[in-house]
Amino acid sequence: MRVLPDTYVARGVDLDLRVRSLAAFRHVGTEGVLAGWSAAELLGARAAPHDTPAEVIVPAAGRRAHPGLVLRRDRLRRRDVWLLDADGHRCSHAERVRVVAEGGVLVTSPERTAYDLARREPGLVRAVVAVDAVANACRIAPSAVLEVAIRNRGARGITRVPEVVDLADAASGSPMETRLRLVIVLAGLPRPVVQHPVLDDDARTAVWLDLGYPEHRIGVEYEGAQHAEVEGLLRDADRYTRLVTAGWRMFRYTKQDVLHRPERIVADLRCALRPSRCT
Repeated sequence: MRVLPDTYVARGVDLDLRVRSLAAFRHVGTEGVLAGWSAAELLGARAAPHDTPAEVIVPAAGRRAHPGLVLRRDRLRRRDVWLLDADGHRCSHAERVRVVAEGGVLVTSPERTAYDLARREPGLVRAVVAVDAVANACRIAPSAVLEVAIRNRGARGITRVPEVVDLADAASGSPMETRLRLVIVLAGLPRPVVQHPVLDDDARTAVWLDLGYPEHRIGVEYEGAQHAEVEGLLRDADRYTRLVTAGWRMFRYTKQDVLHRPERIVADLRCALRPSRCT
């Protein structure tokens, strides 16, 4: 099945971002480096928007973009590029010929990937979602993105990077949890603690809250589709009971709330955090 000119995959293969990115790397040639959401996907940050095109940084003009493939001509330093084998493990650049021949790829480093997404994603929220996802998957501090920005002064979109980094949090468990946090913070409410542990009577970790205000004993949780399954419902019911028993007031929100009713979230939490201002 044709993915790009002279680039094919077996019939029936799901053309997800990973497959399309690997195909793009083969199509462009071994001088190309997967970047943006393509790099994020190969690094384990699987949070790209639906139908995101494959993205490759190429060293010079001559290659043409195609539908579903974005080509960029950015300058990369050696530290900006990782070599991954077919299983996603990082390898030494000294092994490049062998690793690429055996199905490996070149991708931008986690820090460079987060930096590129921070300056290029449309909108502040999407940029923070991207940085959170890469930082969480690759275990890097969002502040490391600023170091890349310093090395690339004057690059397009760079002025937004400090704000994105300030709002980012590597502990975020999912893109929707990030979006929920941003609904709260961008409305001017206090910044909640991400993945806050609530301890039981024996001082052992009982549960982790998506978002929490420990001083107010207020927890905020995103209810994703996985929570609707029977096993998930039972597990959540137990968590909720334990949290309430421990004296926590819980607020739980769905995708519809986050995307279409953010004012409800803000009103709920503003009232809970500042009761004197409730009307």
